Amino acid sequence: MSDITVRALGEDEWEQYRSVRLNALEESPEAFVATADEERAYDEDFWRTRMRRSQRLLAEQDGAPVGVASLGQARQEGEKENAKVAELFGLWVTPAARGTGVASQLVQAGADAARRQGRSHLAYWVGADNGRAVAFASGFGFRPTDSRRPMRVKGADDGDEDEVAMVLPLGEDRGVPNL
Repeated sequence: MSDITVRALGEDEWEQYRSVRLNALEESPEAFVATADEERAYDEDFWRTRMRRSQRLLAEQDGAPVGVASLGQARQEGEKENAKVAELFGLWVTPAARGTGVASQLVQAGADAARRQGRSHLAYWVGADNGRAVAFASGFGFRPTDSRRPMRVKGADDGDEDEVAMVLPLGEDRGVPNL
């Protein structure tokens, strides 16, 4: 198997991000807040704005996209920004590349980018009942917090499921910030 690389996409690579994002929405509609039909209708200006708002990380193997994740500003309850905490979101790996370390490489790239931005922690919201996602995050070093919110993905049943914020310390501060 050839090496997997992860790189940050620039604003001018919005079409590449759009393509991978739409693939993710089509392949795993239950994992996202938006739908492929909604996002397919967005224009170039929308996608460029989205690229500026958060850092988009693309995993590639032999020049082909195999995964994507986004890194943005974490928000505390009430939608107030927490400048010390970055949030990893929109993590998706193509079915053929699952179990090959792509997700770990995307998370590591997100953690490295957050550290370079001077962040002390990286937050990652996962379904509280999604044992596989919780185990993956825990194995990477994320710790669960007391912060919960209703599941925000399209496939969730009327808010019956919760997400839990998991936090990865990125430096000396091993405490868990409020989210």
